[in-house]
Amino acid sequence: MRVLVIDTTLGACTAGLVDGQTVLGQRSQVMARGHSERLGGFVRDAVGEAGGGFAAIERIGVTVGPGSFTGLRVGLAFALGLGQALGRPVVGLSSLQALAASAEGGWDGPVASVIDARRGEVYLQTFLEGEPMEPARAANVQDARTTLAGPPAWRWAGDGAALVTDDPGAVVTAPTVVALAALTERLEPADHPPRPLYLRAPDATPPTRLPGQARAVAPSA
Repeated sequence: MRVLVIDTTLGACTAGLVDGQTVLGQRSQVMARGHSERLGGFVRDAVGEAGGGFAAIERIGVTVGPGSFTGLRVGLAFALGLGQALGRPVVGLSSLQALAASAEGGWDGPVASVIDARRGEVYLQTFLEGEPMEPARAANVQDARTTLAGPPAWRWAGDGAALVTDDPGAVVTAPTVVALAALTERLEPADHPPRPLYLRAPDATPPTRLPGQARAVAPSA
């Protein structure tokens, strides 16, 4: 199956066209912001490199978080718009599951996927032979260290691994397009819709009043 994958959740902007285990075209750049300006060109170039045009795409996969609030919204909006234009299904991919699938050794054995969520917290989820052992969640670093200490002998994925274990070994910190494509092909679109996966509230909050609107006066005692 020829699938287009998009990842904008973990500090990079990535687009790839993959058929099975073969990467037909790929563009990727590390960036904290600016995804909206680069993603369209990356997709165009990856599809152009592969040949066959957009009509040859059979399915689209896009990471839905946890990760950058702004980045994941950019990726989702683009994937949904393209899927609608092409009449192709769009699959929502967990960043944690994509990292675990990208770990050295693939799905063999237990994998702990951990993302640095800042402010003393991590996003984490554990997997066994590719299946989740628990729901994805946010946890403070010390709680995560306690939870993941001892058996089983975890293989680690994600940039938060070094926060919760003293010896993570070689750790993949970004999903590979091959792993993203394998998940896109494996997961049912109806069961994995392209909706944001938020594990905690956003740092920014909406204003409590409109521009120019007077502040509310506290009632007198």
